[in-house]
Amino acid sequence: MLQQEAEAIQGVADAIAHTPDFAQCVEAILSLRGRVVVTGIGKSAHIAGKMVATLNSTGTPALFMHAADAIHGDLGMIQADDFVIAISKSGDTPEIKVLVPLLKRKGVPLAALVSNADSYLAVQADYVLHAPVDREACPHNLAPTTSTTAALALGDALAVCLLESREFTRQDFARLHPGGTLGKQLYLKVGDLSRQNQQPQVADTAPLKDIILEISGKRLGATAVLSDDGKLVGIITDGDLRRMLTTFEGRLQAVRARDILTPHPVTIDIEDFAAEALTRMQDRNITQLVVTEQGRFAGFIHLHDLLREGLV
Repeated sequence: MLQQEAEAIQGVADAIAHTPDFAQCVEAILSLRGRVVVTGIGKSAHIAGKMVATLNSTGTPALFMHAADAIHGDLGMIQADDFVIAISKSGDTPEIKVLVPLLKRKGVPLAALVSNADSYLAVQADYVLHAPVDREACPHNLAPTTSTTAALALGDALAVCLLESREFTRQDFARLHPGGTLGKQLYLKVGDLSRQNQQPQVADTAPLKDIILEISGKRLGATAVLSDDGKLVGIITDGDLRRMLTTFEGRLQAVRARDILTPHPVTIDIEDFAAEALTRMQDRNITQLVVTEQGRFAGFIHLHDLLREGLV
């Protein structure tokens, strides 16, 4: 079944490559002053709804109109500057055949997303988005399976071509997806989280007692080590302290921060995305990063911060 559907998607790609309608449809939508209205009935209506959601989320304003409801009042949602995409496997569905003359009367451009390029809908349309399907994956060749997969893939291809043509960026995407984990990956900055934390820091001359108190009191499992002029020279973690206590042979009173620090700690800028902080932690198998701002120490971001925001 999956192989059959995969072959159908390849057939869609071949159809796009050999007909100009797809590219012309993209150009028409790019020059559109109105919205894309996508319609269908039955399973095609579900595909139409998904296409609308994808278009809206990638910068192309779109509306869903059920083909049956259209002839009972919903046709009023179509304005003169809009563009209609009608989805129908056969292209000869009774509701679609009733709807097409009404759309033509409105004078709006019409694209037909069909499997049958010789159907009534395809012949009447200004653009044919051909999704050829020889047979459904259903063993009885009845339930829409392969045909809906092909239509879904063609709708995604249209949305992505429009996205690329508009030079739609990650930042644009973030503005349309502010909620949930996806939104946080795209807009949440390191500084949004690190500013909520304390900023453990000691001088490179600090004695062991001060180091332990700073790490314990600030509860981030580490402290930054700064030089006299405020430059970051290293980091000391609670793990560094434990290792030092098991290996140090001199007097503990003589230990200073510079003796046990790890130089060149992994850092991240306060303006970087929090998702990048997670990547760096995972790559290096560590639980915190030193945060910098214009090269100066600005705090810490911890794995727990990312867990709390649902990024892990």
